[in-house]
Amino acid sequence: MSEDNDNLLFGGWVVAIGTVISALANTPSFSITPSAKNDLKIIGNSLQATGNAIQVERLTSVQLENIANEIQAIGNTTVISSLILPFDKQIKNTLNTKGNLLQALGGGISFSEDWNKERTINVLYSGIGNLLQVIGNSMQALSTQSKKSEMEWNTIGNWIQATGALMTAIAVTI
Repeated sequence: MSEDNDNLLFGGWVVAIGTVISALANTPSFSITPSAKNDLKIIGNSLQATGNAIQVERLTSVQLENIANEIQAIGNTTVISSLILPFDKQIKNTLNTKGNLLQALGGGISFSEDWNKERTINVLYSGIGNLLQVIGNSMQALSTQSKKSEMEWNTIGNWIQATGALMTAIAVTI
């Protein structure tokens, strides 16, 4: 296995672990203190950003897959800033929304790249996984717009994203 494949494999699982941690932190029935939930959100998004950065094969490369991972890492970093910087609630919500939309954009680029490849089991897992991440991130971004069902949309979106991240990690593994 080449170093690039090692980076894709390791980075994919780091992203998957981060999305599961973030999904747990955003699940209302997961009984921990609000401070611990916030810490887990920061850890989860940090792992996602790190995993996406690891997956970038070469910083000088112009491949769309690398650009997609860079955009997703920027999206996660934007979400992290909404969690740790001392902004008012409106600015935090805006940063969170934009961060999730950037993640969705990166996932959409990855999905479009998968769509153009020969259909193998790996490509199908990756494509479906990327599509699920786009859907999940979009639901999270929309959750701030719906005060009535914000928590439900956010929780469901987190778990859809986590499922997609696990699928893409499996795609690189098999």
